[in-house]
Amino acid sequence: MSGLGGRRVLIVEDEYMLAMDLVEHVSRLGAEVFGPVASLNEAEQLVRSGIDCAVLDINVRGEMSFGLADNLARHGVPFVFATGYECAMIPERFSGVKCCTKPCLPQDVAAMLASLFH
Repeated sequence: MSGLGGRRVLIVEDEYMLAMDLVEHVSRLGAEVFGPVASLNEAEQLVRSGIDCAVLDINVRGEMSFGLADNLARHGVPFVFATGYECAMIPERFSGVKCCTKPCLPQDVAAMLASLFH
């Protein structure tokens, strides 16, 4: 899991307990965590702050995060999806993006993030 040491990780998740578990786990692995944020507008602003990777919930307070995912891809920022939806419903343009169906264990999401750097 050393792939996260020193990395700047954005966590976009509107379910508080899931978000805090993930923040705690990723922080313990040495990452600098941005978030959790439960607003796509706030997440968009943080993309400009120079993050290294991100975890995206697909539905954030009723808004789909695919526009944010497009922006991350344009900026060359790798990301993973963590969602309560079926991963199969993710648009084809994100077919190469890793996805975890909730409930996801924080260590599983962290492992997916770390794998982005190997």
